[in-house]
This record gives sequence, structure tokens and C-alpha cells, in this order.
Amino acid sequence: MSSLKRGFILLVLFFVASGSLVQAQEKKPADGAKSASTGATKEEVEQLRQEVAELKAVIQRLLLVNQQGTAAPRLVQVSAVRPETSAEPAQAATAAPSKTQEKPATELKFPVGGGEVQLYGHADVSVDYVDNGLANRIGAVGNNGWLAQLSSNLSNFGIRGSRRLVPNLTGVFQIETEVSFSATPGPTSDKQVKQGVGSRDTYVGVQGNWGAIKLGKEDAPYKRTVARMDPFLNSIGDSRSIMGNSGGDNRAEFKTRVPHALWYESPKIKGFNASVLFSPGQNRATDNTITARAEPNCTGGNDPTCNDGAFSNNLSAAVTYTNGPLYAIAAYEHHAKVNRTGDEGGSSVSGVPPPGSVGIADESAFEAGVQYELKPTRTTASFLYENLKRYAPAAAAFNERTRPLGTWLAVVQKITPADDLNFGWAHAGKTPGDPGGQINQPGCCVMVAGPIDNRSNLIDIGYKHHFLEKRMTTYFVYARQMNHQGAHYDLGANGHGAVVDRQDAAENSFTGLTHQGVSVGLIYDF
Repeated sequence: MSSLKRGFILLVLFFVASGSLVQAQEKKPADGAKSASTGATKEEVEQLRQEVAELKAVIQRLLLVNQQGTAAPRLVQVSAVRPETSAEPAQAATAAPSKTQEKPATELKFPVGGGEVQLYGHADVSVDYVDNGLANRIGAVGNNGWLAQLSSNLSNFGIRGSRRLVPNLTGVFQIETEVSFSATPGPTSDKQVKQGVGSRDTYVGVQGNWGAIKLGKEDAPYKRTVARMDPFLNSIGDSRSIMGNSGGDNRAEFKTRVPHALWYESPKIKGFNASVLFSPGQNRATDNTITARAEPNCTGGNDPTCNDGAFSNNLSAAVTYTNGPLYAIAAYEHHAKVNRTGDEGGSSVSGVPPPGSVGIADESAFEAGVQYELKPTRTTASFLYENLKRYAPAAAAFNERTRPLGTWLAVVQKITPADDLNFGWAHAGKTPGDPGGQINQPGCCVMVAGPIDNRSNLIDIGYKHHFLEKRMTTYFVYARQMNHQGAHYDLGANGHGAVVDRQDAAENSFTGLTHQGVSVGLIYDF
């Protein structure tokens, strides 16, 4: 029933009730005496009062319906209650609303065409004050040092739905897009349209008690299954500035959303879940130097040339185990024929990587982690280990993509049911070598290839306050990225909207920087 119709019914019932009350009052003798013509006045007045009480009860029920936006109750149920059969007609006519009626809906779900459709969204906007570490660096130009900025951090809006097809088979779909709250949507450094419809996790598939099969684009299992271990996700302290990030910079090659993919998700069996995803390279170039068919970008990023991480087939798989306060995960991802020829014969002044020393080779990543909640102290601890490997064709001296040691430690301490203190530490170990290409020596513009100390540490401290039902959260984060001499990891890479990177205004890239920043933000989910 529309709001207009409900309002009209309420108005009519109000006037009927008012008229009945006036009529009852007019029938009372002024002096309280009874005449022969008004011998039944007392009974009539009592009956009219009961009718007025019933009408008031109906109005209350309709007002409740109007507030909840549900269909109006059937009036025949009210009229079926006879005044003479109930000592309290108003209470008999007004049924107590159920708990589901009293509690507001927590999700925007609608029945559509025999199925169900849900609208959902996530807004995350922060105010940051950040330092790129270049204020006193020789050769750096532009407005370096501390800078204020606003950032929309992977905010998104989506619609998902499902419909039963046959017993034990349900069709499902999802369409999700990024929403820019702080920046004006427009062209970026690459060809993808981040705010385009379907730019994020978007798929169609079927599911049953046997699991689910989906086709489209989705966060790889290697990425998705460990997101819960990072209380700084999408903030300037996001652990993906190191974890899944081979070589540094602002993209984590093994923490990606995979396009043109198909995947399987298993049901939970005795606490275990498994998922496996495959994305064909669909590239006509044998060295992946052109974009995959139907894609705007090089697979692996870094347009316009596809010689700095573009790859062919992608295989990602993960197994998780959940048992009460314990969560454990093991995951593996493999990229075939990764093109790194852009690192060869570069601008290094010393030890230039010769042709074939970097080349095209497979790359893989393995991670294993555990999360445990100590309920007596309301403490949740997470630990993740990672091993990145490039099957280099030649000299290890130029291989920065093999990193035997990457770790992440996070602790969440609940102070109250609505307040959390968070701590995080990510560590990147040393790689066998480095291809150069970054200003990695004291002074200006000196780029040396070969073995170098490219370790890095990220330290995070944060606080969160969750409002009613955790639909809105406010947070504070301090993050500090400490790169050793040859390291060039960026703060907030792969999740934060405005990354704190290693480049100056002229796009010169420096290593060995200490990035830091403070961030205050709001999150709203529906």
C-alpha cells in the first residue's frame, strides 16, 4: 500500500473516531437525569466508547505499519472482535507486533521475480597528514615532506541477488563498482575506469550445498582469505604495502582482483573451506607485451608498456579452517610468463642488467597464517608468513622478486564492546639482488643494480570506535614505513586511495625513505 493511501485511511479513521466521540458526548443528558426517551443512553454511550477504542487501536496499528513500510494489516481481523465478548476491546484489537516487526531491517533486501535482490555499500573516507620522507633528500624537487590530503579508500556500491532454479541449485549474481567520495572521477594513469559499473567484484554463477561456481572478476583466494587478519585494511597502514608486494612500489602483485576468471568455492566441511580460481591469459603475444583480449590494461598493471609485470595464466587457491576462536589459512598463487624485460638495460649507472638476466619467468607466492581470539582478555592476535619466488632465468644479482621472508603480526585489543586498540607490524626480508632503476645511493640520480639491502618494516598503531550495530565506525591510524637503503615500499599501497609513495614532483623515484602519516576517518556500511 502506498504512503498516500495509508495517509488517506488514517485521516478517514481519525474523523470517524472523532465524530463517534462527539456523538456519544451529545447523547449524555446535561443534568445526568434519565427520561423515557433516553432510557438506553448509558448502554449506547458505553458501546460507542468501545467502538472509539477499537478505531483508535486500528489507527495505532496503521501508524506502526506506516513506520515500518510493510503492508497494512487486514481490518477484517479487527472487526471480527465483538465488543461484548471482550472486557478490554482495545487490547484485543491491537495485536503486539512481532520481534521481526520491532527490529529494523539490517539489510536492504527485496523480493524480485521469485528471487531476492540486495543493495549494499561501503563508504570509507579519511583525512590524512602524511610525510613522503623527501623533504631533505638531495635531488628531490617539489612540495616534499608533510602534506594534508583527503582519501576515499575503496568505497563501493553494489547489488547482488539470488533465485532458486531447481532443488539444490540457486542462481546468483553480483555487480559492484568503486565510488569516489573525495576525488572527482576521471581519467587516471592507466586505462581502466575505476568508477565504471562492474569495476569491482562482479560475477554470475550457481550454488548449492555442494559449493558454488562463479564467472567474472573477483579478489583472488590468496587475497580474500587473509583480509580479516588486517585491522588496518585500506588505511595508510594497510599490510599490503609489504605483503604480496614483490619489489615494492604501490602495487601488490599477489593481492589483486582477477579479471576474466572462473572459480569454485566449497561448502564448509568440518571447519574447512577451499577455493580455487583460474584466469586464462587470453593474450595473443607470446611474451604478454600487449593487453589481454577484451581488457584495457596490461595484466599485472603498469601501462602503457607491458614489460614490467604483465603475465599470462593466473592460478590462485586457498584452504581455511575455522573452529571457534581459531582461524587458519594456507594459500598459493602462480603467475605464468611474467614479463620483466623493462628492468634490463635500464638507467642504472653501475651493473646494468644485461639482456636475459631478468627476462620472462614464472612467479609464485605462498602464505600461511593463524588467527586466535583470547576471549577472557578480548584479545585477537594474527600472524602471517609469506614466501615470494621468481624462477629467474639467469643471475640472482638482479632478482628482487624472490623474497624468502615476509611477515605480518597484528593484535586487536577490545577495550569495550565498541572500542578497539590495534597494533600491526609487517616485515620484508632482503631479496637476492636488485635491477636498479631507482635512485638508491646518497646524492642525486645514482642508480646501482646488484645486491643491496632492501629490507623494510611497517609499524601501525590505531584505534576504532564502532557505533550502533557497527554500521558506522570512526578510526585513527598512525603508520610508519621504514625502508632500508635499497627498498622502495610505499605507504598505503594497494588499498588506500591516496598512496604515500617514493616519487617527487618530477616523478623521480627514490629508495631508502621513511614514509609516515596520521589518518582519521569514517566508515559507513549498509
